[in-house]
Amino acid sequence: MWIKRDDLLHAQVSGNKFRKLKYPLLALQGSNPQLVSMGGLWSNHIHALAHAAAIAGYPSTGLIRAAEGMDSAMLEDCRRLGMQIRYVSRENYRQLRDDAEFWRQCLPETGPNHVWLPEGGSSPAALHGVAELVTEVSTSLGAYPDILMLACGTGATMAGVLAGAKRNSQVIGVAAFKNAEYVHQDIQNLLRQAGYPEYDNYRLLTDYHHGGYAKISSVLMSFCKSFVNQTGIPLEPVYTGKMLFALHELCVKGYFPEQTKVVAIHTGGLQGNRGFHYSSNLMPVMNT
Repeated sequence: MWIKRDDLLHAQVSGNKFRKLKYPLLALQGSNPQLVSMGGLWSNHIHALAHAAAIAGYPSTGLIRAAEGMDSAMLEDCRRLGMQIRYVSRENYRQLRDDAEFWRQCLPETGPNHVWLPEGGSSPAALHGVAELVTEVSTSLGAYPDILMLACGTGATMAGVLAGAKRNSQVIGVAAFKNAEYVHQDIQNLLRQAGYPEYDNYRLLTDYHHGGYAKISSVLMSFCKSFVNQTGIPLEPVYTGKMLFALHELCVKGYFPEQTKVVAIHTGGLQGNRGFHYSSNLMPVMNT
C-alpha cells in the first residue's frame, strides 16, 4: 500500500487542483485572458486558480457563494494574489451550475478576453493533467497498481485517473457527499468530451460521506487524528480523510485479496482545514 502525496505538489496550493488547471491554462497562452470561476468560501479550486493566475500574470475573478461581506482565510489569500471577489446568492449560484452563460450576468463588464472555468476546475481538458498522476505512479512502482483509490467530488479527478489508468487498474472513488449516484454520468460525460473511452473499471462508494459534504462524524475525526499521529501525514476531513477512512474499513472487512497493490491518492486541499474549529469531542464545525 502506498499514498500518492499530491498534497506536496506546491508550497501553498495543496493537491490536485493545479493538475486540473494545467492544460486549460496552457491553451490560453498568448491570449491575455481574464479568468473567471466559481466556488465557496473555502474552495480549493478558487484558491488554486488565484495562485495559478498570479503565476501566469492573468487577471482573475472569483464568484463566491456567500453573503456580501462574508470572509475567510482562503478569500484573504486570493485577494492578496490579486483576484477580484464577487459575492453571489445561493439562488444565483445554482443558476451558475445550470446555465453555462449565466456567469456573464453576474459579471456584466465581461469582454471578449474573459474566460470561464467551471466549478472545481472540472473541464474536459482538466482530465489530461490528472491523467499524468497515474503515469507518475506507474513509473515509481514500475507497474500499474491493482487499485487506485481517491476521494470524489465533481468526478473530474476520478475521470482523469481512469483516463490515465486506462484499464490497467481498478479505480475506487469515495463520494464526499450524499446522493452521489449522478456522478457516474458526469464521469462518463467528461471522459467522452475529453476524447477518452467511457471506462467502466471503477467503483463509486457512496456510503462514506459521514452526513454529507463538509459534514464530519466523531468516528471520522477520531480516525483522522489517529492517522495523523501515526503517520505524520496531514489530512483534511472533507475529502482525503473520508477516503482513507473508507480504505481502512475495506481492509478490515477483507475486501482486498492478499498481495493487492493499492495506491491511495492524497488530493490535498489542506488549506480548507482553516475553515474548521474543533470542540473538545473533536467534532469540527464549518466556520461561515
